[in-house]
Amino acid sequence: MSALSRWEPFRGLSTLQDQVNRLFEDSFRVTGKDSSLATWAPAVDIYETENELVVTADLPGMSEKDLDVRVENNMLTIRGERKFEKSVKEDNFLRIERAYGSFMRSFSLPTTVNSDAIKADYHDGVLTVKMAKREESKPKQVKVSVTSNGH
Repeated sequence: MSALSRWEPFRGLSTLQDQVNRLFEDSFRVTGKDSSLATWAPAVDIYETENELVVTADLPGMSEKDLDVRVENNMLTIRGERKFEKSVKEDNFLRIERAYGSFMRSFSLPTTVNSDAIKADYHDGVLTVKMAKREESKPKQVKVSVTSNGH
């Protein structure tokens, strides 16, 4: 005669979750000398106002001379390089989590952007690129006058 066992539908779930977590951690872990192989792409926010399109990028620890911002063929390209600090010997590091090296981010621009009217500012590790909209693409407001019939 076989013994009855209680059915627990979520019994193996925690171990499955642990295995999936370990799989991802092992696949994407970069340590020691392999850290130079890591690629990075700075986080970017893009938003639109009535008069312009604005792109902000987080680029901490970089110098503005290491940044290159261009617009060609309705494509905004931000390039740069974050250099590894050589003031500390690499053998002395216990953990390296920040990514270093070159990066490039490109974004297609709508035809409403005037590619001749672009301003870029880099302050406190944040790059802000403002691109004015073409006059014909800006919303227009028409004043409507209301008259009463003979009153």
